[in-house]
Amino acid sequence: MFAMPPGDALAATEAAPPAPRGSLVIIGGNLRPDNADVWRRIVQLAGGPGARVAVLPSAAADPAPVGEAIVGYLNQYGADAFLVPLAVRLAGRDFRQAADDPELAAAVRAAGGVFFVGGDQARITQALVREDGSRSAVLDAVWDLYRGGGVVAGSSAGAAIMSSTMFYAPNTVFATLRGGVTEGREIAPGLGFIGDDVFVDQHLLVRGRFARMIPAMLKKGYKFGLGIDENTAMVVDSRRRVEIVGHKGALLIDLTRATTDPASAGFNVSNAVISYLDRGDRYDLGTHTFTPSQAKAGGKLKAHAAMLREPVFSADILGRNAVVELMENLMNNRRSEAIGIATSGRNTTLPELGFQFTFSKTRDSVGYASAAPQSYSILNMRLDIRPLDIGQSLVQKN
Repeated sequence: MFAMPPGDALAATEAAPPAPRGSLVIIGGNLRPDNADVWRRIVQLAGGPGARVAVLPSAAADPAPVGEAIVGYLNQYGADAFLVPLAVRLAGRDFRQAADDPELAAAVRAAGGVFFVGGDQARITQALVREDGSRSAVLDAVWDLYRGGGVVAGSSAGAAIMSSTMFYAPNTVFATLRGGVTEGREIAPGLGFIGDDVFVDQHLLVRGRFARMIPAMLKKGYKFGLGIDENTAMVVDSRRRVEIVGHKGALLIDLTRATTDPASAGFNVSNAVISYLDRGDRYDLGTHTFTPSQAKAGGKLKAHAAMLREPVFSADILGRNAVVELMENLMNNRRSEAIGIATSGRNTTLPELGFQFTFSKTRDSVGYASAAPQSYSILNMRLDIRPLDIGQSLVQKN
């Protein structure tokens, strides 16, 4: 169904390595200590109570205390976690030597799981990838753990490195829409644990980052992207089945049939497809099939039953949770289209230009709802983005 991109994954050190038998736990950042569903899943996938989990603090600005805090949380939930002293900013340690330390590599390889802490994802690749682009001994050990059936977990920066291309030194979301992305600056190679065909981003809903995913995906040829929200995880098993666990959900971006107009003066895309996967939902990356959570199994929404008719509009589509709220409102409305606006905001040098996001229900659009607490899953809304002169008037279509 999808034409997959070649990807930027680092070349394997062995010919035709076996497919991973392990799992990924991709966390959108700000994982709370009391989010038992996510912490317990990591421990379970690492082998259960007493499982050894290697904590890599490489992304952190202050690696030792951050790493020790994660070790403590994992141990509270039954793990036997330990800190791997490997980080660019770890005082008193040469990170290049640590990355190729055979004892550290052996400890990671023998563990049941590894956890990449949050911070700056550029520090992870700097610490674990040699200057010639090859994998360090510790990174090879992480891959061996993953191929052997262990779990690779990561939060925030630790989520960004899961795909073959990651945001490296990104601009704001709006600036990314305005200026695009450049290889080696805004984007760079990640570690590619999820494969070459899926782009991953984090802090999705609270920071409106779905909009920056699309320029990056178009730049690198990705047809498929997953963005996970804070305090929430995507658990990906060895058969590439995704389950949403935790507080909120994830956005699924499908650019299979998307097009752009190169003659346009600004960023634009037509016929993208966006879906919202809520906690408990499952999505199969191999078959591209969706299974609603048990709470929503009987809650498929009927389009003709929608009673609301007022225009659906967001003046700040990049705002906190704005995109999901707009999608929910449209699904519950008799109108077929909703509009969201993104601007550069106040006190900027480019207040005159914005972007219009048009969300449309099609015959493929489907919604599911749970009764108590009320929550929604929304599949297959069309999304078009075009530059907008803020001086123009907007006309809401019926």
